[in-house]
Amino acid sequence: MAENKNIELIRGDPKVAIRKLSVPTTIAMLIVMVYNLTDSIWIAGIGANAIAATGFTAPLYMFIGGVGNAIGSGGNSLIARAIGAKDKELADNAGCHTVLITMILTVIFTIFTVGLLRPMLEIMQAGDAMEYAMTYGTISFSFTVFLLFSSVLAAIFRSEGDVKRAMYVMVGTSVINLILDPVFIYALNLGIAGAAYATALSGAIACVVMAYWIWIKKDTYLSISLKNFKFDMAILKDILNVSLPNLVENFLIALQIFAINSMLTMVAGTMAVGAYTSGKRVNMMANVPLMGIGTSVLTVSGAAFGARSLKKLRETYSYSMKIAHVIAIILASIMFFGAEYISLLFTYSPESIAMRPMLVFTIQALSFFLLAYPAGNISSMMFQSVGKGMTSLIITLFRTLIFQVALAYLFGILLGYGMLGVYIGVIGGCGLGSIMAYLLSEHYIRGLKKDSRFDSMA
Repeated sequence: MAENKNIELIRGDPKVAIRKLSVPTTIAMLIVMVYNLTDSIWIAGIGANAIAATGFTAPLYMFIGGVGNAIGSGGNSLIARAIGAKDKELADNAGCHTVLITMILTVIFTIFTVGLLRPMLEIMQAGDAMEYAMTYGTISFSFTVFLLFSSVLAAIFRSEGDVKRAMYVMVGTSVINLILDPVFIYALNLGIAGAAYATALSGAIACVVMAYWIWIKKDTYLSISLKNFKFDMAILKDILNVSLPNLVENFLIALQIFAINSMLTMVAGTMAVGAYTSGKRVNMMANVPLMGIGTSVLTVSGAAFGARSLKKLRETYSYSMKIAHVIAIILASIMFFGAEYISLLFTYSPESIAMRPMLVFTIQALSFFLLAYPAGNISSMMFQSVGKGMTSLIITLFRTLIFQVALAYLFGILLGYGMLGVYIGVIGGCGLGSIMAYLLSEHYIRGLKKDSRFDSMA
């Protein structure tokens, strides 16, 4: 059966598993990013206040999405470890607990976001975009259930190595949304509400499809049902030990972006923020294959840890580091030498052409950031895979907030190097954080040799 092949894959050769799991995940992430860009273009046609409204609701939307990803990561980690240990009962029960946590958080966050939307928009000074933001936000957050469950159920599929169906759902959701956007916004004349309904409906379809596979067709490895659910505080704690630090990591990244934007405004004005924002989009696109590898590490390392195979855990980590750095070098080279051409995508209008030189410089600078990124990312995912969520959080805290912000302030503000100094801090901080992450990972893996439960030759 197909699901047995998936289980054999994540229990087998780590190199093969990383390659086969990374590609579909990367494709799905790229499609989602393309959708996000196109979605913004459709909404922009309504007017400046409409696109601003999505900007004001974006932090809340990203936070809810982060909750889904965090719970999915926690469940993925424990399920993969249970599969590696050939403990089907634990894997099933972990899946049940993951779904239960998601149900509870759905209720909490739906009430929280809808009830406090207007006060939060007032704090952010939404101004003329207030009513657009209220309409878009109220509809979007009323359907939080689809946003959370689409992320969590996809993570459950990835945890058992079924990345292709997780990819199909992510790609299908984006394509459906792209089709529904112009229909709802313009053909049905629903405006900004149409954009929100299109997103909610596409998410609902994704959830229905995955629910069909899990609970009706029942062709997954996991059996998530009431008969397999036995409340276990240890399982709950294990999932949250990865999920909660993961959620805090997303918050730290948001703080880091806020801090860097503030410093760039101080030293080079708002145009520098625009250049950095556009440059980050390019950087995020280039990061997708590296994130795809990291997501695969979460499953493959978890299975190796569950099987108590130190050899496979080491091989997963080392091989992922190697291919991630090779890919990073290739993509960084494209960014650096192709910066002039890439900048044209963001500076084609008379209003934005003045930003082009600054954007070219930003893209070239962030190409070095790409080189410093893989070690920190893969190390964080490895620690999450073995249930060390707090260690992953510490790595992210130093890599994204402490090192980058402190060095950016030192070089950009105190030493007066301006925009160049800020970028030196961002790149150098990421590099220092990655070195720290690598050393922590090596220390942890070497320490497992002393654990009698692990067979280094397994």
